Amino acid sequence: MKSNEMWQRYAGDHADQITYEAWAFCGGGKVGDELAGLVLAGVKTATTSAYVSYQIEGEPVPEEGSYSVVMYDDGEAACVIRTTRVSLVPFNEVPASHAYLEGEGDRSLSYWRRVHREAFKPEYLAAGKDFDERDLCVLEEFELVYPVEDHADK
Repeated sequence: MKSNEMWQRYAGDHADQITYEAWAFCGGGKVGDELAGLVLAGVKTATTSAYVSYQIEGEPVPEEGSYSVVMYDDGEAACVIRTTRVSLVPFNEVPASHAYLEGEGDRSLSYWRRVHREAFKPEYLAAGKDFDERDLCVLEEFELVYPVEDHADK
């Protein structure tokens, strides 16, 4: 099912009155699909982005109450999530509790830092900057509000 179909099923008569974004974790690929699976399993309830990415693209930071259709790499929709909390925090001050909510690896802060350093480096390079652990991250917490049921093999 495509993002607009999933959104219509979730929002029903209100689909044209409420906005949403459609995106894949990590820009897609195998890792993105695995992370979508963690959301569907109820393990992943948070995500992090480099603030520099929003600056580069001139995009606003997500807001509490906003909706997203999480996509698989093949263009199929995985689920609808609703953002429940957004905060801007320096990389080196991200708490262990947030790393746990992200649900990845062993859910530790050390794992989170290692993976996110690597994930953020290309974004910083694209911005012509060096990664600095004092730079801001966008921390999002979310709730799963509508899962897809026919794509469980992902």
